[in-house]
Amino acid sequence: MTEHAPDQGQPTRLLFLGEDNLADGFRLIGFETYPNPTPEDADRLLRDLRRDQARALVIVDDALMAQQIPNLQRVRQEGGRIVVIAVPALGAQPRLTSEVAQRLATLFGAATLETAPSGERESS
Repeated sequence: MTEHAPDQGQPTRLLFLGEDNLADGFRLIGFETYPNPTPEDADRLLRDLRRDQARALVIVDDALMAQQIPNLQRVRQEGGRIVVIAVPALGAQPRLTSEVAQRLATLFGAATLETAPSGERESS
């Protein structure tokens, strides 16, 4: 039986695009960081990743994810070599912003996605 081995010629790039206070932490764990990028800078970087057929894990902050960035939208629709996830700003209340979360909110109501404050439990 043959196993499919991943292409070892090109390492997966780890990138963070977002606010500078988050960039410091990602830089410490080995990510390429792009603090406070403009939407145009982010679009250009993602376009280059697509053009180069790079493998990458790209973490962006929520503010950048909310922007209308053409290559960010393309990468998210394509899936595959480039994986994009969003993180909230430091001190911000986390919120689910994925397509899956939006579908769940549509089906079950937005209140089902809210979490109780720590230490509180729902009664049965």
